[in-house]
Amino acid sequence: MARGESDAARRAKKMRRFGGVPLRPAQAGLVRALSKIMNGLIDCWKSAAVFTVKAAEKGAFMRIRCVLLFAVLVFASHPEAAFAQSTSCPGIHINILNIRNSTGTIACALFDSPAGFPIEYLRYATSMMAIEIRDAQARCDFVGIPRGTYALVVIHDENRNGKLDTNWLGLPTEGYGFSSGAKATLSAPSFSDASLWYDGGTLELTISLHY
Repeated sequence: MARGESDAARRAKKMRRFGGVPLRPAQAGLVRALSKIMNGLIDCWKSAAVFTVKAAEKGAFMRIRCVLLFAVLVFASHPEAAFAQSTSCPGIHINILNIRNSTGTIACALFDSPAGFPIEYLRYATSMMAIEIRDAQARCDFVGIPRGTYALVVIHDENRNGKLDTNWLGLPTEGYGFSSGAKATLSAPSFSDASLWYDGGTLELTISLHY
C-alpha cells in the first residue's frame, strides 16, 4: 500500500475484499486471526507430506500440529459438536442424579481393589476427580481406563473438605452413592457389592445420591 493513501481508500479496499461489507475493528482482528490459522494449517499439511524415516519425529510433530489446528477450527465453528463427541469416548461415564443443591463439588472415585473402599478415596482410589456442579447436575468421565473390575463411590462434598462428613453417630451428613446400586445399611457397602466389570468400551452409568 502506497504511503499517503487516505484512510477512506484503505477502508474501500477492505470493503471490496469482503463483499462490500465494512468490517468493525473486532471483526477485522478475527478475520486476520482465522487467516493465520488457515495458512498455518495449509503449511503444516504440506510439511507433513514430506515424511522420511530420518525425519520421522519431525513429521509426527507436524501431523500432531495439523490435528490440533483442525480441532481448533472445528471447535470454533461447531462447539456443540465437539462436546457431543466427547461423551462417546471409550471410558466410564457417570451421570450424577438427585444432587440437592449446587454448593461444593461432586467427588467421583474409581477403585480397582477393596483397599480403602469407599471412604479412603484420596489415598487408595486408582483415579478420582472433583467436578463443579451446574444447576444441580454433574457428570464424571473416566477415560483411558484399562479393562478390569472396578467400584465407584460418588460424594457430594458440600464444604469442599475432601471427605464425607458424618454426624456424632457416624451417619453421613452429605450426599453419597455407589456403583451397581450398592446401598449403605448399618455400614458402607463392600467393594464386591459395588463392583462392576469394564470391558474397555464405552460404559454409561447413572448414580443417584442419598442424603
